Amino acid sequence: QLQLVESGGGLVQPGGSLRLSCAASGFTLNNYAIGWFRQAPGKEREGVSCISVRGGWTNYPDSVKGRFTVSRDNAMNTVYLQMNSLKPEDTAVYYCAAVVPPPLIQRVCTMTLSRYTHWGQGTQVTVSS
Repeated sequence: QLQLVESGGGLVQPGGSLRLSCAASGFTLNNYAIGWFRQAPGKEREGVSCISVRGGWTNYPDSVKGRFTVSRDNAMNTVYLQMNSLKPEDTAVYYCAAVVPPPLIQRVCTMTLSRYTHWGQGTQVTVSS
């Protein structure tokens, strides 16, 4: 069974840091682009980062650029999201998702939700004093 499992969420004070992990089981992430998304109460799910199959391309929205960093360790079958300088507005459930991109666009990644075929269950991040 193909599964993505997020971990590393929790309660952190404003200005603090967390590192989320997205581990795959039942399949290898080597051929997958990965996206990180979040959903706050009453809001739509939004993309916060993505990383290409080989890790050479990443993308972030302006709201997290310079604070969040996505990376991948294909040997560990895991993708990470390092989140620094956290703000209360970063409070949300964070999800990772995976997709095998068409060969012609494997060098890039997308934060379009509908492109992703495998989703984790999410991990809660709460930023509060």
